[in-house]
Amino acid sequence: MNNSASGNNTSYIVMISMIVALGGFLMGFDASVISGVVKFIEPEFNLTKIELGWAVSCLTLTATLAMMLAGPLSDRIGRKKVLTFAAILYAISAILSAFAPSFWLLIAARMIGGLGVGASLILAPMYIAEISPPNLRGRMVSFNQLNIVVGISVAFFTNYLILKLSQSDLEWARSMKFDIYQWRWMLGLETLPAILYFFALYFVPKSPRWLAMKGKFDEALQIMTKAVGPEEANKEIDEIKASITSETNLERVPIKKLLDPTLRTVLIIGLVIGILQQITGINSVFFYAPVIFEQSGIGTDASFSQAIMVGLINLVFTIVAILLIDRIGRKPLLIMGVSGIILSMFLLAYGFGSATYTITEDTVSKLPAEIDRAKIVPMTGVAYDSDLSFKSALVENFGEEDAKKFESAFINNSISMNPLLVLLGVLAFVASFAVSLGPVMWVLFSELFPNWIRGLAISFVGLANSAVSFLVQLVFPWELANFGNSTTFLIYGVFAVFGLIFIIFKVPETKGKSLEELEKILVK
Repeated sequence: MNNSASGNNTSYIVMISMIVALGGFLMGFDASVISGVVKFIEPEFNLTKIELGWAVSCLTLTATLAMMLAGPLSDRIGRKKVLTFAAILYAISAILSAFAPSFWLLIAARMIGGLGVGASLILAPMYIAEISPPNLRGRMVSFNQLNIVVGISVAFFTNYLILKLSQSDLEWARSMKFDIYQWRWMLGLETLPAILYFFALYFVPKSPRWLAMKGKFDEALQIMTKAVGPEEANKEIDEIKASITSETNLERVPIKKLLDPTLRTVLIIGLVIGILQQITGINSVFFYAPVIFEQSGIGTDASFSQAIMVGLINLVFTIVAILLIDRIGRKPLLIMGVSGIILSMFLLAYGFGSATYTITEDTVSKLPAEIDRAKIVPMTGVAYDSDLSFKSALVENFGEEDAKKFESAFINNSISMNPLLVLLGVLAFVASFAVSLGPVMWVLFSELFPNWIRGLAISFVGLANSAVSFLVQLVFPWELANFGNSTTFLIYGVFAVFGLIFIIFKVPETKGKSLEELEKILVK
């Protein structure tokens, strides 16, 4: 057999991989669509900042649970079947979210979607890897990562589109209540790709690796032949049989083995990189992008349109990372990317730190008519040198509910700062992350740990990564309210500084080394 599959085999693999990778698209969309929703649900349900954080982070909580359960469940009933259940969960979550009559029912609906997110995050790349020939595996699995990024971008775009439709005079848009149910449409739209994914999976065969694990070698061979041709298929099935025989002779690795002194170095590296990926604030930007941009005084429409740029930059630089990771190596990408994250966060901290807020007579004339003008008088002509003091004055004069409702209008008409600094800071941060910590972390995870404990170790550091992601998303609105914009981003920058020092002195270069070579170097 040739090293590469024939044209027909390749087309088949590409088609199957693209269908399965729709799970990545749904994951990216589901995770990021909430960025446009938070502005509307906070005043509608009169949420505290921690409750607002829950609306965003609850999906990560159940996704983490699903990540732990999806693998063993798929071993029992099959990858395809669990992915089909994930598609159903996405659709149920989208519909229930759109019609949620209360905040806590919205949370429950989002958590159902989180189960789909966790399952597809684990199983889509696993399935693609199991059906792809070695020479295509990297590119095919990368479809899933690209689809996650595309899903994020599409969520930002559809949020902006729905916002514009809600403001339009189009008869059909008004008849469909876009002007009243903006956030419900944003969440409900996911039903369409979820249904498409459900039906598209009917064209996907069962994983040949899973069939072989169940002793169905003839069926596995038939599918593998379509994927890689008859000669290579027979060879791979023989290898799978040998692997299964070998694996059944291995003892199950107990979790306490993670404390083995020989694993200390690789486990510390894995934990630090896993935590660093989230503690520098990436999901604060992805899930609260319009909120961040609105804090710079550009208004709601512009904040939603600039969020689209976040998605596009993320997509472009993820592709750059895929092209560079095997050429220049993991460590150089990490050093460059984390250095960019530090500069970006310090730029954001400076940009917001230099802002001042002053309500003038001209400001008053531009504010919404329903705002009580008498309550504005004590604030008129006063210069506030931080967002914290300005927002505190709003609450003092207008009460918490009206302060939340009109905060954007007040900031937009009273702030004095350069919003371009915020845009550049956010875009540079996303680019730096997408070319480094985003994709490199998962590559390092697959290379650092020895074969005998790789699955358990990746699950452990992945769990730490998800836990930090949940906490970052949960507390971000609270941080903005209690620490202010500038200090919040400064904290992220300081974490990145410590991370960069660790990478320079402790993270090895793994490019071009076999897993066995790395094990000899790192596991002592």
